Amino acid sequence: MMFNDLKDLYVEQLRDLYDAEHQLTRALPKMANAASSTELRDAFNMHLEQTQGQIQRLERIFTDMGVTPQGETCEAMKGLIKEGDQVIQAQGNPHVKDAALIAAAQRVEHYEIAGYGSVRTYAKELGYGDAASLLQKTLDEEGRTDEKLTSIATGGLFSSGINEKADRR
Repeated sequence: MMFNDLKDLYVEQLRDLYDAEHQLTRALPKMANAASSTELRDAFNMHLEQTQGQIQRLERIFTDMGVTPQGETCEAMKGLIKEGDQVIQAQGNPHVKDAALIAAAQRVEHYEIAGYGSVRTYAKELGYGDAASLLQKTLDEEGRTDEKLTSIATGGLFSSGINEKADRR
């Protein structure tokens, strides 16, 4: 890895996110299958569709720059998914497991929000306005997904969420 200028960093970070999103497309179906809550399962499936669109946006950015997307392995996402896999394999109260799945998913969302916020800023600095707009769209989706997971966990305004159903012994 060599960073001679901001563009080098930008490309490396985009490649990292590209790999992270691909890893996530393999993890989200497992998380959806492990969820006992229909609402949570639906949220994971909806985010899978969004993630596929986010990959297409990244591919467009790479194509516009004439750069290949491959080359980076996102070790952070590997670790986050490994932790999520431990939750998927866990036994016990299904409401508690759903709360754990939400926590694992929100760790992923926060990682993605940090990554997309950085590359969006780099794109702006480098004068890549179209890329910055595409990255902002993804950043907005990631934020909404995080909010949705919080709403499922806490129940939103008018109903109790998964956290209320989990045994508090």
